[in-house]
Amino acid sequence: MNITRSQELFNHACTLMPGGVNSPVRAFNAVGRNPLFIDHAKGDRITDVDGNEFIDYVCSWGPGILGHAYPRVIEAVQRACTDGLTYGAPTAKESQLAEIIISKVPGVEMVRLVNSGTEAVMSAVRAARGYTGRDLIIKFTGCYHGHSDGLLVKSGSGLITNAIPDSAGVPKAYTDCTLVARYNDADSVRELFERYPDRIAALVVEPVAANMGVVPPKEGFLEFLRQITQDNGTVLIFDEVITGFRLGISGAAGYYNIMPDMVTMGKIIGGGMPLAAYGGKKDIMKTVSPIGSVYQAGTLSGNPIAVTAGLETLHALLEDESIYDRIDKKAAKIETALKSTGKVVVNRVGSLLSAFFTDNEVVDYDTAATSDTAAYAQYFGYMLENGIYIAPSQFEAMFVSDAHSEEDIQKTVEVIKAYK
Repeated sequence: MNITRSQELFNHACTLMPGGVNSPVRAFNAVGRNPLFIDHAKGDRITDVDGNEFIDYVCSWGPGILGHAYPRVIEAVQRACTDGLTYGAPTAKESQLAEIIISKVPGVEMVRLVNSGTEAVMSAVRAARGYTGRDLIIKFTGCYHGHSDGLLVKSGSGLITNAIPDSAGVPKAYTDCTLVARYNDADSVRELFERYPDRIAALVVEPVAANMGVVPPKEGFLEFLRQITQDNGTVLIFDEVITGFRLGISGAAGYYNIMPDMVTMGKIIGGGMPLAAYGGKKDIMKTVSPIGSVYQAGTLSGNPIAVTAGLETLHALLEDESIYDRIDKKAAKIETALKSTGKVVVNRVGSLLSAFFTDNEVVDYDTAATSDTAAYAQYFGYMLENGIYIAPSQFEAMFVSDAHSEEDIQKTVEVIKAYK
């Protein structure tokens, strides 16, 4: 596989941008390689600047549920561009997108459009604090909610601890109000509520963790979170930036039949363009400016081009909900192939899946961390050399799209089964 041009572009990019990339995982550091620079993509295929073509299971980290360059999305965006890229003023399309979200996502009665998942979660937490008049929040080790200061944290050495910053440049004072529990561990959550009664504004959780690899909730865990937050007057926030419109038309909230107080969304609702949202019960959302005292704003929020891409994507999903059954079945074939190798533990929820190079059942961050990352790096290289593009990190998901053909799924299965 020739990667001459990618290497040249990477060398140049490293003189201009930190690590040569604009988001860390793209650097391929975790798999001991340099990144491929992409030239174009179509359907389930992605092609780099050296002409190497791959079956793509990254799908831009989730937005590509319909595949790359989906014709109706591209055509609608092209038409919208001729009307102007951004106005800094309201458009009817924003309300159309909001109506779809409100009609399909449990717990969402009002919504605010923003530009990124980080913005969505940061703003939802602020609204929850404004609504409750409390300062503390709970998050879970291994659940990623964007890079805002108060959420970029991990647990310390104890079972439950006040969080310490997980990044240089984040003052400890910013994270003193963030408490950390263990995902899938009800006792760790219960202890925090007992320790800080009437002080916890929000509990934010990925209902299906997908940033330590895919880790599904144990039976009853989400129900427990719903009950304990209700009992304590705490806002339950589902971070569905990844799972929103991915597990089904109603996301994880609908998939598990749980009604959160707030939901954050991104990726798919932008159809491949920068767009995200947070929403929830009206009495919470009415705390947000300009009608409430919780300030949040954005020059490009709800811009007409991103909203157009999101609308066309959601319309396609609404018009053919059998998409979800198709992509689930395709993902199941890959899951079966991975398990047949005897080398990995596989977690799958719908069209999201991860192969962990460990012998342990993966149920939380600690068990995910037992994975052999060197073995994953070797596997990544093997898949790449055989024309299959997967996440350059053990702790990310594979995404299956409706554009993945049965032929390409079968090729993927055969490549996996041949792995030694």
